[in-house]
Amino acid sequence: MLRRKAQRGTTVRFLLGDPDSDVTHRREQIEDVPLTVGVRIRSTLAELDALRDQRGVDARFSDAHIAMSVFLFDRDAMVTPHLSAQIGHDSPLLHLRRRQDDGLYDRFASHIDDLWSEARPVWRGT
Repeated sequence: MLRRKAQRGTTVRFLLGDPDSDVTHRREQIEDVPLTVGVRIRSTLAELDALRDQRGVDARFSDAHIAMSVFLFDRDAMVTPHLSAQIGHDSPLLHLRRRQDDGLYDRFASHIDDLWSEARPVWRGT
C-alpha cells in the first residue's frame, strides 16, 4: 500500500529512533519488556528495506526520542504520547484535526518537521 501511495505522489516519511542509541537503551530499561524498542525499530526497518529505492519514501534516524508516535496526514494526526514506564500500546491515542493556523495539529507537525530536519538518513546515499 505504501508503495502504491508513493507511486501516486504521496510523500511517506518515517522518523525512527536509532536502535543502537543510548536513548533507545534507556527507554528499553524503562519499559523492561522482552520485545524491546530496538527490536521493534529493527522490525520496522526490515519492512521498510523493501521500499528503500521507492521514490517518495524516506526514513531517517532521530537522536531525540520524542516519547510518542505521531502519524501526520493532510489535516489529521494520530498522536500517542508514551506514558512513563508504559509501552506504546498501553498509551492513549489522540486524534487531532487541523482546524486553525497554529493550533495543536500545527504544533505537532512543526515539531516533527524540526526533528526531521536534524535527523540522518537510515539508508546510505539518501
